[in-house]
Amino acid sequence: MQYAEVIVDIAAEKLDRTFSYRVPEALSGLLQPGSVVRVPFGGRSVRGYVVALGATPSCDPARLKEIGELLADGETQESRLVALAAWMSAYYGSTMIRALKTVFPVRRKMAKKTESFVSLARPEEAEALLAELSRKHQNARARAVEALLAGGMPEGQLLKKARIPAKTVRELAELGILTVRTSEILRRATAEAPQLPPAELTDGQNRALQEILSEWEDRDRPVLLRGVTGSGKTLLYLELVSRVLEEGRQAIVLIPEIALTWQTVVRFVQRFGDRVSFLHSRLSEGERFDQMRAARDGRVSVMVGPRSALFTPFPDPGIIVIDEEHEDSYHSELSPCYHARETAIKRAELEGAHVVLGSATPSVCSAYRAEKGEFRSVLLADRFGGSGLPKTETVDMRAELAAGRSGILSGRLLEKMEEVLARKEQVMLFLNRRGYTGSVTCRSCGAVIRCPHCDISLTKHKNGRYVCHYCGYSMREVRNCPVCGSPYIGGLTVGTEQVEERIRAYFPEAGVLRMDLDTTRGKSGHREILQEFASGKGDILIGTQMIVKGHDFPRVTLVGVLLADLSLNEADYRSSERTFQLVTQAAGRAGRAERPGLALIQTYHPEHYSIQCAAAQDYPGFYKEEMAFRTLMNYPPAGIMASLTGSAASEELLTEGMGYLRKYIDRIDPGGRLGTTGPAPAQIAKLKDRYRSVIYLRAAKMEHLRAARERIEAYIAANSGFADIAVQFDLLT
Repeated sequence: MQYAEVIVDIAAEKLDRTFSYRVPEALSGLLQPGSVVRVPFGGRSVRGYVVALGATPSCDPARLKEIGELLADGETQESRLVALAAWMSAYYGSTMIRALKTVFPVRRKMAKKTESFVSLARPEEAEALLAELSRKHQNARARAVEALLAGGMPEGQLLKKARIPAKTVRELAELGILTVRTSEILRRATAEAPQLPPAELTDGQNRALQEILSEWEDRDRPVLLRGVTGSGKTLLYLELVSRVLEEGRQAIVLIPEIALTWQTVVRFVQRFGDRVSFLHSRLSEGERFDQMRAARDGRVSVMVGPRSALFTPFPDPGIIVIDEEHEDSYHSELSPCYHARETAIKRAELEGAHVVLGSATPSVCSAYRAEKGEFRSVLLADRFGGSGLPKTETVDMRAELAAGRSGILSGRLLEKMEEVLARKEQVMLFLNRRGYTGSVTCRSCGAVIRCPHCDISLTKHKNGRYVCHYCGYSMREVRNCPVCGSPYIGGLTVGTEQVEERIRAYFPEAGVLRMDLDTTRGKSGHREILQEFASGKGDILIGTQMIVKGHDFPRVTLVGVLLADLSLNEADYRSSERTFQLVTQAAGRAGRAERPGLALIQTYHPEHYSIQCAAAQDYPGFYKEEMAFRTLMNYPPAGIMASLTGSAASEELLTEGMGYLRKYIDRIDPGGRLGTTGPAPAQIAKLKDRYRSVIYLRAAKMEHLRAARERIEAYIAANSGFADIAVQFDLLT
């Protein structure tokens, strides 16, 4: 006997649980996740979606009813998204309910927002009516009629213009003097921009376009578009989306951060008008609900947003674009710990859509897959408009310290800022905050305290010990650098507010803007700061990662990268990759128009390949060096790797539970197909009053890792000791 788990009434977002049904013999072998069936439910027959099949029901088989029928014409957008959720549950390791709640993120049906439009019922009698109302001293009614003489208007506008209460409108409507028509309003965050004709593509962009279109006609692999900063990747996206819309299909455009939403949406609105909608984390629940409904109903055709926009319920999506595909924000840290890149590729497979991944600094994993032929690689080598790449200089901060200058701003940077401001041009200062949480570096020689087993920087904990978050190795705190003996060893923790204070002291006449979490808390905080800087009201923009991705400011001719190599100290095997990406992207903000640009990279590691390659904008050189390191250490993509992160309110319980888990993993892997490291404290060892610990698993083949995960999940479910320990599986890339 086969059983099916079925969920009903997805349209109302009731995703709390599934129900078990017997699969009749006639349907054996015909059902799969996403199949639309008719089932008995609550005394009636309803549509449902199969989310899982198995030989074991979730309750007493004697109580189960039988599936009524498979609906032959039942493929819907919901059914394809259910199939996607089933894939996510199996691939990333999560419950089906969690996967469904990710794919159908709007959980509560919202009331429709309406607007009333008021007009005169008999306009030809308006003058006589107005005279009669005035004669009777019915002043409020007279003002209402007078306001409507030139034509109808929304009720709210009428109340304000005529200075009347809402009851006056109701009274006049009951008397047949006014007509009130109510219609639904789509709640959407607007981005006003005039529609513009398509920009003319350069020869390089046209060549790239033809390469992509030929791939669509041939194997239709995901396309990895590597374009140097300022090469005009967005213009190519616009052209590709236009072709898909001409076919009557829809487009999803993913961007990594809310800070990019405004500029990106404006570009798409200029091309496609009100067919464009967008999502971000600061929309109201009603706005998000209406965007999804508008997409489902065909009222919008292009959705721009972060990774959650991937699940927009378009009826026939034709293209999924992932801009800045290398960004960490495309990876979910909540179960299921999915990556938008892999999930987009799977959704495109289910929908028959194209995938385009774009970046000036592609992730090493994507470049590896392109090298292996899984992706089609397309290159944009020149900047749009003929401008050259910015000149770059590295400033050795060790030499600054030796010369007696211990501040965060080098003498060279201050000198160039003065020159740029004198020319009435703009400056961007990027503060690299990645890796600042506890890593230990020497400011005299640049040495970093690293794990001897994992080649990952150690993190300083409150108890004074230095700990590796991969294998658990620890050592006592050091007072002097073990390489050069300098006492200038410790963490570097400088914030944007401190930088702003120093900049205002050096340049009191300059307009200084700061963009960080504190200054962008409002719903439109990012847009307002970027608009102010774009309009020339600010001379210097200071910020963290959010200011260096995708923005185009023609008057910026100098970019200063502060603490460029701080991210090299992250306790993560991807630290060199992230440093290269951040520094390259930051440098690329300079010299976007006819003005030449300069990027000054302040670093304690000018000899490190990620810094040198970023300064040279040399992606192939960086990729070669990084893959050599990954292959040597068997880190992804050279190897397959996953993490098991446990959390509990009790540190003792967590330590005991993760220890048992490690012993179990060793027991089920006598052949040594898994490489196991840990348990060790997680990078954030305590979060929201819960202690966190991690075990890393490596395997040569994905099926070995998946089989191990399934046995681990069964072990956890069967042992009551894990009732108070949450364990989360995450496939690393």
